[in-house]
Amino acid sequence: MKAIILMGVLSFASVLSSSGILLAGNVLTKTARGLKLNMEEDKLVTEIVFYTPEIARVVKYPSSSDTIPERNNLSVVLAPRKCKLSYGEADGKYTVTSSEVMVLLDKETGNVSFQTKNGAELLEEQEKPVLIQYKEGVNTGDYRIKQVFKLDKDEPIYGLGQMQSGKLSQRNQDKYLIQGNVEDVVTFFQSVKGYGVFWDNYSPTWFVDNEKATFFESEVGEFIDYYFMTGGNADGVIANMRELTGQVPMLPLWTYGFWQSRERYKSQNEIVGVVSKYRELQVPLDGIIQDWQYWGGNYLWNAMEFLNGEFWNPQKMMEDIHGMNAKAIISIWSSFGPMTKPYKELDEKGMLFNFQTWPLAGPDLWPPREDYLSGVRVYDAYNPKARDIYWKYANKGLFTLGMDGWWMDSTEPDHLNFKDEDLNEETFLGSFRKVRNAYPLMSVGGVYDHQRKVSSDKRVFILTRSAFAGQQRYGANTWTGDIQGTWDSFKRQIPAGLNFSLSAIPNWNTDIGGFFLGEYPKKLADPDYKELYVRWLQFGAFCPMMRSHGADAPREIYQFGKKGEPYYDAIAKFIHLRYSLLPYIYSLSWEVTSRQSTFLRALVMDFPKDRKVWDMNNEYMFGKSILVKPVTDPMYTGMQGEERVSDFSSVKSTEVYLPEGADWYDYWTGEKLAGGVSVQKEVPLDVMPLYVKSGSIIPIGPEVQYARQKSWQQLDIHIYPGADGTFCLYEDEFDNYNYEKGAYSEIWMKWNDKKRTFTIESRKGEYQGMLHERTFLLKTADGKEKTINYTGKKINVKL
Repeated sequence: MKAIILMGVLSFASVLSSSGILLAGNVLTKTARGLKLNMEEDKLVTEIVFYTPEIARVVKYPSSSDTIPERNNLSVVLAPRKCKLSYGEADGKYTVTSSEVMVLLDKETGNVSFQTKNGAELLEEQEKPVLIQYKEGVNTGDYRIKQVFKLDKDEPIYGLGQMQSGKLSQRNQDKYLIQGNVEDVVTFFQSVKGYGVFWDNYSPTWFVDNEKATFFESEVGEFIDYYFMTGGNADGVIANMRELTGQVPMLPLWTYGFWQSRERYKSQNEIVGVVSKYRELQVPLDGIIQDWQYWGGNYLWNAMEFLNGEFWNPQKMMEDIHGMNAKAIISIWSSFGPMTKPYKELDEKGMLFNFQTWPLAGPDLWPPREDYLSGVRVYDAYNPKARDIYWKYANKGLFTLGMDGWWMDSTEPDHLNFKDEDLNEETFLGSFRKVRNAYPLMSVGGVYDHQRKVSSDKRVFILTRSAFAGQQRYGANTWTGDIQGTWDSFKRQIPAGLNFSLSAIPNWNTDIGGFFLGEYPKKLADPDYKELYVRWLQFGAFCPMMRSHGADAPREIYQFGKKGEPYYDAIAKFIHLRYSLLPYIYSLSWEVTSRQSTFLRALVMDFPKDRKVWDMNNEYMFGKSILVKPVTDPMYTGMQGEERVSDFSSVKSTEVYLPEGADWYDYWTGEKLAGGVSVQKEVPLDVMPLYVKSGSIIPIGPEVQYARQKSWQQLDIHIYPGADGTFCLYEDEFDNYNYEKGAYSEIWMKWNDKKRTFTIESRKGEYQGMLHERTFLLKTADGKEKTINYTGKKINVKL
């Protein structure tokens, strides 16, 4: 590769004016939205553009361009807004300041730094920017780019997407960010200091942090392009990242119930039978998932049609599932077998890639027969016409049957027998290397956009294996891929989900029990695995989606025994608990959509002053009220000779840290505890530590078999004294987009701790089918109760 290196070094002094000023070969210009530095000698321009008072874009591009070059911006949807800016000079730096943040340009180095409007230091660039231009090959004219930053020595940062390192703070990392099966990369991090950085690049990227520096280095870019945002705290940073890259639509209520799946249901009778069995056992269930091979063999891979004879009448299958008040979603992939209709149409138009993908072989044998290759190829999701074709077949073959949602597998996509030259494949938007990490954004976004065009009565729901910045805007929930079913893997999923959420993408889940059971040859006959599954399911009950799935052994509740037996009863208890919390969870989903909140909350989000939680990777808040401590070690399996056996002869305990800054209530016992201490909590198999923050208000729903079986006509309202609190009970039509037109209601509830008064404000809004009268049973954690009838008018109650 031939290359030229462009590095910017500035040295000038001047009084800033509104026009361009020539200074020692450099031109400094005040623009309507920031500053622009044209460094003639180094042929580099640095431009600062305010998008909002809290978001500033920093761009560094060759001075051969008069303005910021055009590029295909895939993540950012926000256009710059008019901001009131002030310009000045201080301490050898030029400044441009909004109402929220000050951006500074160093006169000697040209480096950019950021401060609060009050002058507190947030972040600064270090060293010179690097742009190495490609002079030949598919990326000719583009650059390898790098920008170095300086962080405080003890400053934790979070984000980067979904990693499997087990870390919460992403300091001291040397990570090659490229989409994979179990790691979903997002080139974004945020700091405990209340700012975030989005490195707006879609190619494979090194993120390195060590004692010397922190930097992003991307393989291909048109120029250096990143966004700095301040927010004051983690919620504020997330709000600004979503403002920049897209807001979160509401998912249907049914997506928050319990979901059952396996690899795979092999017939129509089998999948319908699973739903029927749950109804017979009276264990709640809202969804069932059909995984791969409903299309037949690998040469028919992802045909998006039921070509497998075991699915003899898919229309009846859907009618039977819906008749039992359950929903179904179905597996679709980013690739197609050579005998399918989508393959043939895409191939004719040059919209298929040539690298190897899953499945490698045509025969369904293991190990794969490489002398009979499948010919399966990935489609060019960057091409809008290819996305049209993809949807055409998904719609015709599946959506018109009444399918309720999509399981978009391999959205990273699978890349087998990887060779570096594979990244030189041409896509609609340039080389695959240039846009590699944005593939899931394009593939998932294509399905979302198309379904929105054909239906407003059914909200889009997509379960996806990969994600990139901006994917929150596409009605998608990301899962952690084909992880191992081990205790160690289980532990790693907690910080993986927290960092993913801190990357501004709130909908996330895992395969409960792990996908593979390689360490458990006896599978469900091994009590250690059954204990692991129960603990994992308890964690799943406090994730945005609760979904049981995996290979090697079926995971339905009745595989773990029967009613009255410990594993079965523990599973049933937490499924029922999940359903009792649906009013809380659905209201929380509205907070995510309307107020940029987050389901899974690292403790640092709500307790940033408590340094003990800055790097705590095994506890979190579910919403702003419930502290969750998953049990991630085996306790109830012993040895009998050479065999593992269940051992419930004694009750074990685990340590839980209760953050400083609040009092806490044990969810199970009601005991009130002070914050800032660690406590020992007894955890029999059917108990996971849950603590409720003082000042919380939690609505509890009726016992149901599926989410919409009963209205929320009668709710218990649990109140936890010790601090003032508020809660907004949100309701709408639960599965359409009328809420976007204002068809919803909010009922605000407030607890005044000093006066011990509970206020229910007048209902705001309305929608078709809304409850006009209802009963609330108010219960305080210290034993007070009162039943009230609510008709939508304000009520004050003394407790």
